[in-house]
Parts: sequence; structure tokens; C-alpha cells
Amino acid sequence: MSTLTATVEPVPENWLGLGGRGLTSTIVAEEVEPTCHPLGGKNKLIIAPGLLSGTVAANSGRLSIGAKSPLTGTIKEANAGGTAAQMLARLGCKALIIEGMPEGDAWYTLYMDKHGITIAEEKELVGKGNFAVVATVEARTSAKHGLITIGPAGEMKMLAANISIKDPDSHLRSNGRGGLGAVMGSKRVKCIVISPTDDKVEIANPEKFREANRAFTKALVDNPISQALGTYGTNVLVNIINEAGGLPTRNFTAGQFDGHEEISGETMHDMIVEREGKPKHNCHKGCVIQCSQIFNDEKKNYKTSGFEYESIWAMGADCCVDNLDCIAEADHLMDDIGIDSIETSVAMGVAMEGGLLEFGDGEGICRLLREEVAQGTPLGRIIGCGAASVGRAFGVTRVPVVKNQAIPAYDPRAIKGIGITYATSTQGADHTMGYTIATNILGVGGSVDPLSHEGQVELSRNLQIATAAIDSTGMCLFIAFAALDDENCLPALIDMINARFGINLTADDVTNLGINILKTERAFNEAAGFTSKHDRLPEFFYEEPLAPHNVVWDIPDEELDTFWNF
Repeated sequence: MSTLTATVEPVPENWLGLGGRGLTSTIVAEEVEPTCHPLGGKNKLIIAPGLLSGTVAANSGRLSIGAKSPLTGTIKEANAGGTAAQMLARLGCKALIIEGMPEGDAWYTLYMDKHGITIAEEKELVGKGNFAVVATVEARTSAKHGLITIGPAGEMKMLAANISIKDPDSHLRSNGRGGLGAVMGSKRVKCIVISPTDDKVEIANPEKFREANRAFTKALVDNPISQALGTYGTNVLVNIINEAGGLPTRNFTAGQFDGHEEISGETMHDMIVEREGKPKHNCHKGCVIQCSQIFNDEKKNYKTSGFEYESIWAMGADCCVDNLDCIAEADHLMDDIGIDSIETSVAMGVAMEGGLLEFGDGEGICRLLREEVAQGTPLGRIIGCGAASVGRAFGVTRVPVVKNQAIPAYDPRAIKGIGITYATSTQGADHTMGYTIATNILGVGGSVDPLSHEGQVELSRNLQIATAAIDSTGMCLFIAFAALDDENCLPALIDMINARFGINLTADDVTNLGINILKTERAFNEAAGFTSKHDRLPEFFYEEPLAPHNVVWDIPDEELDTFWNF
């Protein structure tokens, strides 16, 4: 972007076996100075499809985006569905690297086809929300074109700004966490438009690939967790986590929410059906779980899609809002602004603790989003830079963050395994880095008592290793439920990778891939100044018992520090 030029380069040999998160983290580690300012010219934004992207493999449409995070200061990868990953892979793109910063105040749109990138000055879309960007770009090109975009939050370089990906129905999916939208905004790139192509991804052994994909797909479809997700969405977890006493409520002061039924997946499902929305929907082509949905308002008009548990929990239980329509309006606003619905909603809970709003004031939250965050007022920028930013501004000490990133959806005092993940993750508090809820609560892959110390470090470590590998394939994280419980699932996934590239990976190779990714990310963070002392939860978790179990976070620091003994 410094010279407004684009080049197509051959893939270095040591990157050939990588994709998705494995590739984004490797490039960031090799090419970005760990101590650089995340919004300065030395940071780079890496966009990479996975190893199986662009194929017909079930659930293989996730796109990884990586950089040094302006929110956490660590290395960062965020992934989302939509059409972009599959389209990039079919164009033959292993990764898109955006580097440098342009002079002046101009903004740019990148147009990508099989020949490369064209950089065009952008005037019409500057300052526009994401929904207007989708409509305008489709009018310029077609509904079949892919789109990666930032909203006003990214333009204003708010630390909670996300990057949005258009899905097959022209709705939005979010690379949500870590403020990567601010990095894209620092490059003055408003959006990336991807041309459709009839080209196919080359498969080294098509018959073996088809056979493995059939076995893999069957494992996903037959899995009971997949079936529940397809019926009630990820929001099926509200009642489950509330029953477990781990649903963070009223800015993490309780583990259960009296209004949980009103915001549950079951209630949401019934509202969607009554309003003629879609209770099952896929965020990318080839998804057989279909945990997304189309949520309509009372007048049966579209309101939001991909209405996720973590977003509903954060705006719901954490802020004590028990009205799904109000939460959906907030979700719609955050999609349009282009800001992380977890970080921003937890920030609202901290703001309520600081007296800015009353707990339960959903209308007030929507007003702040419209009048402050979207407009970039001083208060809006404080909120738009996340929960820790709000805590500092309002003198709040109960601020649920690790490495400056908001803790999502599961209280670590009542579910110890996820606390290990929050503390030790290379990317700040993030449930997707090592989803111990599967084993701690859902009984997937065995059972580990959520209130016990026993086995939690090992559980989190194993899941963080597995997740890093899955994130490199372009697969949705939810394949892990079948992979943990169906002996045919993981071998079928490995068979697909082998058939795609004509290689002979084993399960040990996949495990080693995950380990190497974690070590690469850890080394970057250490060079940026992070130590084991940063792998800690906020002190209030150690001191304030959480009802109903009346438990605190009591895993010793020495035990936490054993996480990296591998």
C-alpha cells in the first residue's frame, strides 16, 4: 500500500504445507517485527484460505486472517465463514499479504481475479456501514463476487473493529476478535472484491478424496451435537451453561441469569419459525451442520444472521437484557458498524458497572451503538476500543479480560478448563482457541469435572493443539465434536488432505502441525515482551466467589505455567 502496487509471488517452499492459521501465523512471525506498533507501517495483514479450501469437502469454507493485534499486542488469527476462502483458493491464491501504508487521506478497494490484484481509489464507500458496502459492491459487480470489508469502526481504527466476509446470501460473517479491522483500516483498505471463477482446485487423487469426504460428512451429520447445533444454533448453550452455573451474569458477578429462558436457543428457534425466518442456514457452501440462522423482526423483515450464543450471552446475561429482539437489534448494529460483538458487549457490561447505563437497559445499549460508537464520538471510541478501555475510563476494577481481550461466555471459576485456555492462549481470552466446554460440560471426548483441578491443563493443551491444526485446514471448528467422538472422523479428514495433495500425513503429523503453530505464536509473543506472568486471569476471579457453586479461580500459577511443558 506504500507504493500502491501488487505483485504475485511463488509460495516459498517452507510455506507449501501450510494453510489457514498455520500460514497466517508463520508469515506474521517471519515478516512482522514483534515490537512494532500494530497500526503502523511495519504490521502486515495476512489473509489465507485453508488446506482444503475450494474443494467440496464438507464444512471447509473458513477463512483465516492474521496480524499483530492492536487489542492484545500479541500475534492474532481470526477466522470466519462466507464465500471468500473458497473463492481465493479457486483463484489459486495461497495467501494475500497487505503491507505498508499509503500517503495521504485516500482510501482504496482491492479487486482480485485470477491475474492478480488491482488497486483502485475508493470514494463512494468511505464512512459507509457494511450493509451499504455489500449492496453497492454487488451493484458494481454481481452478487456472485466475494467481499471482505470493514465498517466505520475499522476506518476509525477502533481496537474492537472486525473484518466482515460476505456469505452466500449476501449476509455478513465476522473475523471478529483482536481488532483486525483496525489493521485493515490502518492500510486504508476499505474492502476487497473477489471475482468468481469456474476454475477448480486440483485434487491429486479424486476417487480417494470423494470416498474420504463421504465418511467425513457422515460423521458430522450423525453427531448428536451437530444435530442440536443445526436445530437451535450455537445458542442452544444458554440453558446448558446456565444450568452448569457458568453463565457469566451482570458483569461476571453470578453464574446464572434469571432471564435465561427468554434468550435461549429454544426460544429463539420458536421465534424464527413463527416469523418465517430460517432456523437452519449455512454460512458457507458445503456446510452440513448449518448452525447459522436467519432471524427476522416482528414484522418478518430480516434483522440478523449467524445469531451466536456468545453474542447473545454478552448482550443478554452479562448486561442483564432478556429481550431477544433488543439483542438482535444490537447485533445488527454491530454488524453494520463492523465491530466485535463479544468485545463490545462485554464493554457495555463494564460500562453498566461504571454507571453509564443501568443493567438491563437494552435500549440504552442500542442508543450508544448508534449515537456514540457508529459516530466515533469520544465516548464511542472508548467503548469501541473494548472492555479494558471502558474499565480504565470509568475506574472499574471488575474487568473480565486477559491480555486486554474480553473473556467470552463461560465463567472460568465454574468451568476450570476454559480458564486454562483463557489464561494461556497465545491470542488473549478466546474460547475458540481450546474449547474445553466440549469435555467439561458436554461430555464430548470423555468427561473432566469442570469444578476440579484434575486434568484441566492437559485438556486445554490437547484442544489448543488440535484447534491450531483444524484452523489450518479451512475447516469449521465444530468438526471437533465428531472428531472427538467418532473414530472415523479424524482419519477421514487426514485422508482428504492426503488425497488433495498426494501426500501421506499421519495423525502424528497433524498433532505436530498444531504444536508447531502454538510454538511459533508463543515465540512471537515472547519477542514482543510477553511472559508467563501475562498468562493470568484478572484478580477478581481469585477473590470473588461465583454463585451458585460459590467457587473462585483457584488453580495455582505454578500449575498454569506447566501448560507449555511440551
